[in-house]
Amino acid sequence: MSQRQVLQVFEQYQKARTQFVQMVAELATRPQNIETLQNAGVMSLLRPLLLDVVPTIQQTAALALGRLANYNDDLAEAVVKGNILPQLVYSLAEQNRFYKKAAAFVLRAVGKHSPQLAQAIVDCGALDTLVICLEDFDPGVKEAAAWALGYIARHNAELSQAVVDAGAIPLLVLCIQEPEIALKRVAASALSDIAKHSPELAQTVVDAGAIAHLAQMILNPDAKLKRQILSALSQIAKHSVDLAEMVVEAEIFPAVLTCLKDKDEYVKKNASTLIREIAKHTPELSQLIVNTGGVAAVIDCIGSCKGNIKLPGIMMLGYVAAHSENLAMAVIISKGVPQLSVCLSEEPEDHIKAAAAWALGQIGRHTPEHARAVAVTNTLPVLLSLYMSTESSEDLQMKSKKAIKNILQKCTYLPALEPFLYDAPPNILKYVVGQFSKVLPHDSKARRLFVTSGGLKRIQEIKAEPGSLLQEYINSINNCYPEEIVRYYSPGYSDILLQRVDSYQPFTN
Repeated sequence: MSQRQVLQVFEQYQKARTQFVQMVAELATRPQNIETLQNAGVMSLLRPLLLDVVPTIQQTAALALGRLANYNDDLAEAVVKGNILPQLVYSLAEQNRFYKKAAAFVLRAVGKHSPQLAQAIVDCGALDTLVICLEDFDPGVKEAAAWALGYIARHNAELSQAVVDAGAIPLLVLCIQEPEIALKRVAASALSDIAKHSPELAQTVVDAGAIAHLAQMILNPDAKLKRQILSALSQIAKHSVDLAEMVVEAEIFPAVLTCLKDKDEYVKKNASTLIREIAKHTPELSQLIVNTGGVAAVIDCIGSCKGNIKLPGIMMLGYVAAHSENLAMAVIISKGVPQLSVCLSEEPEDHIKAAAAWALGQIGRHTPEHARAVAVTNTLPVLLSLYMSTESSEDLQMKSKKAIKNILQKCTYLPALEPFLYDAPPNILKYVVGQFSKVLPHDSKARRLFVTSGGLKRIQEIKAEPGSLLQEYINSINNCYPEEIVRYYSPGYSDILLQRVDSYQPFTN
């Protein structure tokens, strides 16, 4: 065989390898092909090509493996069991930028599925190499490495700590200062994934100076970057008062409030979440939000969006109102109650209704004035129907019941209470009767209305256990009226009167 023929054979072999990896990489983009590829044993065929002498074959083989591993955890596990990870990690340190991106993509695709698979990546020594890639000259390599590190860190505190111990955080903070938007997004997302697990991990992100750099980018025009920035700040602020105060001190207000009007729904949601995570800690932080116009801005935001996007805003109002009478009144003055009532009545999802019920309960539980502000929106009957409905989730029933109890125990607005005399089950009826027993002794006009509206008659129909709290309330109400009036409205009294008519002998001359 001549030298020329030998070279032709090698050229054909290289061409065949190139065509094979390119075809597999292409087929792996379509879900319907995945099972066929798996059954054909494609993993074992791709593995040796990761060490091919031709760089483009190596890169394309890595890309194909990444696409397969990304599809499901079985294929990701096959990458681990096929002993492919050590090869990838070795090559990650040695090869060109194209290969580095493809190898980091495989690591990310494997690590995203479960803590066990992410741990396998840690165990093969990938973290140190990925952290070195964060210092690469090429922004695409940095981005791929940051993405892989974030996917490993997001699972739990132990994996997140491993990423921190490898020295990732200072380099991720440098990455968010790079000019490339895509790199900023992924680095902010990775910092968010690290910070979310514990106060200690969040503190390591803070200690690296992340807050100031994140805060400067809140009003960046890129919506996807804003989402990640707001998320990272939320994950830091949620853990403690100190961390929340550090976030606030970075002068995030009023910039965050501008994000509540953003065209992007998830920017709105993440901005509401950040405000919620700050508000929940202390009355002072909630007051600061009120002073910057945050409550009114969140209420407007709730009115402008749908479904789960509303949820953090609803909860934020509940947290603010829970702190004190004054803060709850700030929610009322900003017209928060009608907006929450609309959510309670019109949102299809039970968990959103439950959040609205909880928030309304936090507003109404302070004083009669607070309770009346909730009652006049006709919220109580809606809460009762949600509590009584067999179609409501257990959480919605529980939160509706608690809200009714919180509001009723302060409510002295009798027109809102009266329907409950007829509709409420015994465990709620006692709170309603209790409120009437507090108001009627001191209000002559209310006493008269209570008779003419049929309320006193209804009270006589309630069967209470002798000596029970409910019976005590009934007795207190009855003591507000002359004995003959109470007798007149008691069940069976009309029969007694009729008997007296029957037995009455008219006086005749």
